Amino acid sequence: MRPARHFTVAACAALLVMVAASLGACGSKGPAYPSGGASPVTVVTLKPSTVTLTRELPGRTSAFLVSEVRPQANGIVKERLFTEGAAVKAGQTLYQLDDSAYRAQYDSAVAALARAEATLGSSRLAAQRSAELVKIEAVSTQDNENAIAALGQAEADVASARAAVASSRVNLAYTRISAPIGGRIGKSSVTPGALVVANQAAALTTVQQLDPLYVEVSQSSAEWLRLRRAIDAGRLTAGGAGTRVTIVFEDGAKYPREGRLQFADVTVDPGTGSFVLRVLVPNPDARLLPGMFVTAVIDEGTLADAILAPEQGITHDAKGGATAFVVGAEGNAELRPVTATRTIGDRWLIESGLKAGDRVIVEGLQKIRPGAPVSAVERGTEGPPKAPAAPPAAPSK
Repeated sequence: MRPARHFTVAACAALLVMVAASLGACGSKGPAYPSGGASPVTVVTLKPSTVTLTRELPGRTSAFLVSEVRPQANGIVKERLFTEGAAVKAGQTLYQLDDSAYRAQYDSAVAALARAEATLGSSRLAAQRSAELVKIEAVSTQDNENAIAALGQAEADVASARAAVASSRVNLAYTRISAPIGGRIGKSSVTPGALVVANQAAALTTVQQLDPLYVEVSQSSAEWLRLRRAIDAGRLTAGGAGTRVTIVFEDGAKYPREGRLQFADVTVDPGTGSFVLRVLVPNPDARLLPGMFVTAVIDEGTLADAILAPEQGITHDAKGGATAFVVGAEGNAELRPVTATRTIGDRWLIESGLKAGDRVIVEGLQKIRPGAPVSAVERGTEGPPKAPAAPPAAPSK
């Protein structure tokens, strides 16, 4: 039994020695690359370019023209002469009211006019005879003057009767309620047999012109001021009214026709700090309907000599600050704070911190630190140099 126990103690001692040696090897901090070697990185050399700045602004569609149809005469709806949801033309009759009372008034006015005209004819003949008789003193001057006054009164009566006829004709025409504009008509709020009142608050129906269509979006005043400063400095050429606008549906699909920026409101909403932009969009197929939520991609202007940096080369900290590693004049990694305002495709638009000719590191960032030497290869040429192999492990004893 003693030899077996001696063998066990020796084996344990050897095992402890091997574990200690292994831990010592793991704890050593040998360099992954030879001391003083340059880390391989991939860079992109920045070049100035001309870009069109766009801005995506959410908004809603609204009809080009909207007309709420209301009656201008009292009466009972006799019939409805349109199909709900259909297209109507300007002047098309939509409702017919019971016009019997208005027609009777019109006929009475026409008869009164005929009577007044007959009286006028008699008064005119009497005045002519009196004018001849007064010359030979067959009638007195007073009688002649009375004949002339009667003629004037008859002429006034005719004029009044004609006005009454015109008024009754207008009231009779109001019994036929017509579409004031052409467009798509909505549902009717009344049916035949309903009593309607002139100039009532509730509309009978609504007609909307849908081609073209408006898209109203809001832009913040702060962003507008930033654009104005860029325009005033000559860095940005603004499009202004008539600028092209692309409409995107809520599901991400693009509307096939381009809109045009029509105008910008002159008042900033104090509650939101934004103002309204109105876009005019052709809509011959009625694919856009009033009230739809869309996104308007507006061309804000053209920026000359813009500096665009790849997204891989720009990092942001927790506070939103942006930085970029560039290759310095001596071949060392240099960390620069930059101002990146927006993304254009897969690149950042740089306002400050980088310039044309700078070589921005886009690959190998995890292996470098500020001031460390780097071996840079332009992206798009041959691949970056391979890292040197790690030194071989020491043979186990």
